[in-house]
Amino acid sequence: MLRRSSPLAGLVAAGLTFTIAPPAAPTAQASTGSGAYTAGSAGLGDPYFPHAGNGGYDVGHYTIRLRFTPKTRHLSATTTITATATKNLSRFDLDFSGPTIGKVEVNGERASYTRKGQELVVTPRHGLPSGKTFTVEVSYAGRPKAIKDKALGVTGWIDTEDGAVVLAEPDGARSWFPANDNPRDKATYTLEVTAPEGLTVLANGEPGNSGVAGPRDGYRTSKWEMRHPMASYLAMVAIGKFTVSRGTVDGMPNITAYDPSLAKEFKRLHGTTAKAIRWESEIFGDYPFSSTGGVADRLGIYYALETQGRPVYDTGMSDELTIVHELAHQWFGDSVGLRSWKDIWLNEGFASYAEWLYQEQHGGPSADTTFAKHYKHKAGSAFWKLKTGDPGRTGMFDWNAIYVRGAMTVHALRKKIGDETFFTLLRTWTKEHRHSSVTTKDLIALAERLSGQDLDDLFDAWLYTAAKPKL
Repeated sequence: MLRRSSPLAGLVAAGLTFTIAPPAAPTAQASTGSGAYTAGSAGLGDPYFPHAGNGGYDVGHYTIRLRFTPKTRHLSATTTITATATKNLSRFDLDFSGPTIGKVEVNGERASYTRKGQELVVTPRHGLPSGKTFTVEVSYAGRPKAIKDKALGVTGWIDTEDGAVVLAEPDGARSWFPANDNPRDKATYTLEVTAPEGLTVLANGEPGNSGVAGPRDGYRTSKWEMRHPMASYLAMVAIGKFTVSRGTVDGMPNITAYDPSLAKEFKRLHGTTAKAIRWESEIFGDYPFSSTGGVADRLGIYYALETQGRPVYDTGMSDELTIVHELAHQWFGDSVGLRSWKDIWLNEGFASYAEWLYQEQHGGPSADTTFAKHYKHKAGSAFWKLKTGDPGRTGMFDWNAIYVRGAMTVHALRKKIGDETFFTLLRTWTKEHRHSSVTTKDLIALAERLSGQDLDDLFDAWLYTAAKPKL
């Protein structure tokens, strides 16, 4: 993610608390399996988002079918989740603060449910045995609303002039589909989106086997498949009038699109995407997904986001380095994801350092020069006041602490272990942790293994001390 200054400081985060119950269903009983059946946890204990994600199960696949009418902003949708119980479950939670629910079914049977804030608590008719796969289907309809946070900005379902775009980092997925909304629970996705004929639908991955169906009653259905594991905050749908370009990069599809009114600004998006992917594949290793691309629209959110396989760019976010940054996230943040949001520097530090490397290798300043410029900030200044490795919830997108000092941490590591080991580390990191989730401790362990050095002091100084490190 890259952000610009935003006028959102005065916005108050939207809080939703309500309860809806369909006709009562029998309480889940321990009908099969061994051991007691208990509720899954309402949260996975993330220090910044303790209520995000849920315990007791692991999601394998989401199928999201939705129909959107831009004129009325009305959404009707059904999300089907295929998951595996990791304990004997009597009930479980999903994260969902979206429109009104019509019904919930578990394994094809009506289930009872309650809602409070972002928690959707589902009680199936029968207990769900540990190790068994189950399905939950949630149907809902209404007008989805973006999540507005005075510290983190606008995320979730974002209306545009002619449609809508979804951008969900860090916890906006719950605004438009029920999910286990924690980055450690990755899953594959099928997205089927029905919108008025004349509008284009783009999403993660590649067009599905059925491609585009319709028109029917003036609406057309588009299907997209993300076949690689994806965190819920990286799921994306874009609906609107777009100019679409299709091509290939190293034999894989490159699909880019922009609002026609942004033609002058984003006319180079397609070519720059291809150029950046080729360069990054040489530096970081094999591209981790089956297609690439990008989407540009008028959003008014003042940032770009690395939605998996196909980043989204707001107006004003079209420069070459921004594109390099968001595409670098395909390795650092998307494929190699986070287990905890306090390690957000792993995403933004490496993506920002990709910009430094790109400049270094394309006629710009060296990474040494860029590092030295930032290191000139005086000790005791605000530049050094937050801990890069644990900035707090409100500081997780702090420009100085996370982006700049995150990149400085990467450069300090490069200088410590030398170029040969450093560039080996980049490729080993993205290969060994491909499509998984990691912590800073994992990076330290790999760096020490490859370099044969004790690096605790370096990482303590750069990540966990709110002071200017000594060189």
